[in-house]
Amino acid sequence: QVQFVESGGGLVQPGGSLRLSCAASGTIFKMYDMGWYRQTPGNQRDWVATITRNSYTNYADSVKGRFTISRDNAKNSVWLQMDSLKPEDTTAYYCWAQVQTTWDTTSLRDYWGQGTQVTVSS
Repeated sequence: QVQFVESGGGLVQPGGSLRLSCAASGTIFKMYDMGWYRQTPGNQRDWVATITRNSYTNYADSVKGRFTISRDNAKNSVWLQMDSLKPEDTTAYYCWAQVQTTWDTTSLRDYWGQGTQVTVSS
């Protein structure tokens, strides 16, 4: 019903920047919180940042001051601007959103993007 397409990952040198994009399509009645997670070596997903529908933001301590999350409700899109990248930021990044697909609030559920790889290396 709802699909997310991510883009923007790649290879960058330490100290460089990347901008990740995530756009949703499908049957979307209302989108609530959106965010980004990244994969750990143990294949868990670590929370990176969240943005509410009213654009209140919150960040993991490890990225605070370096990453900026933003969204466009009309475009059902979320972005992650990543600056001052470090080698330890290397991993796959996944966008996430809480999406209500009908007027019925019980249709609310979490959706994930397919992931985009970020590699920080000289």
